[in-house]
Amino acid sequence: MFPWNMLFPFQKNDSNNIKNMQPDEIQSFIDQLFSQVIPGNMQQMMEQHQSGAPFQSAQQNVQGNKANQYPLNAEIFETHSEVYVRIPIQSPEMVKQAKIYHTSNQSIIEGIPAPEDKHVFTLPAIVKKKGASARYKEKTLEIKLLKNFDFQYSQIDVSEV
Repeated sequence: MFPWNMLFPFQKNDSNNIKNMQPDEIQSFIDQLFSQVIPGNMQQMMEQHQSGAPFQSAQQNVQGNKANQYPLNAEIFETHSEVYVRIPIQSPEMVKQAKIYHTSNQSIIEGIPAPEDKHVFTLPAIVKKKGASARYKEKTLEIKLLKNFDFQYSQIDVSEV
């Protein structure tokens, strides 16, 4: 018997057990199987993808005392050529006191809702240094960042051990 046969979850005698299972039993069996095979962080990504939730506040690193009381509820998504960060903000005065920065893979918002608050969002794609814009319209702050298409790659030689 080959060792990888032990890794396959469905043995010959298990096929009858699976045929007699109810749909909810099958779902729990599959969940248990995935929890044994797939690492925890991959399971969270799969659950987020299945729920249809956009890439958002789970990726948010919030600092400051009042930030936990007033989450920004940011929505982050990408199109073919841009990455958008949309934050609902009721007061235009808040937008005036905000400072917005970005790196190649993060968007940083300071001063919302309180002057000492800082929010760091991880972006779903690498963005360009220049060409970003922000506008406030219909009680939403929208930050548009242009994607960076880096096609440069290097070959890595594999040495013998």
